[in-house]
Amino acid sequence: MTNPSPPKTVLYGIPNCDTVKRARAWLDEHGVAYAFHDFKKQGVPEAELDQWLKKPGWEALVNRRGTTWRKLDEATQNAVVDAASARAVLLAYPSLIKRPVVNWGAKAGVTTGFDAQTWAVNAV
Repeated sequence: MTNPSPPKTVLYGIPNCDTVKRARAWLDEHGVAYAFHDFKKQGVPEAELDQWLKKPGWEALVNRRGTTWRKLDEATQNAVVDAASARAVLLAYPSLIKRPVVNWGAKAGVTTGFDAQTWAVNAV
């Protein structure tokens, strides 16, 4: 008997985030097998973050609408100007990462946020 291969889809986020809750429910309802990576318990995987900063890009990863961003001092906010500065802030404040981040595997790549229409295409 062989072990089943791990899910190709990995959802990154925090479990108490409403958007992550909706995303997980959507994946469950559509029968998409996935692994969940909890930023709070497991941290931000630096190798993956480096890839995400390239695509979908640092601008897509930094959640400038959330509470964590608004709580940052203006100097820290103004210092986020490129991938390197975004990386430092995202590692220091994982809650700044736009959630969820989903790695759909080689076929569809990585997306941020929850959009049912995009997900329906990526999940196949």
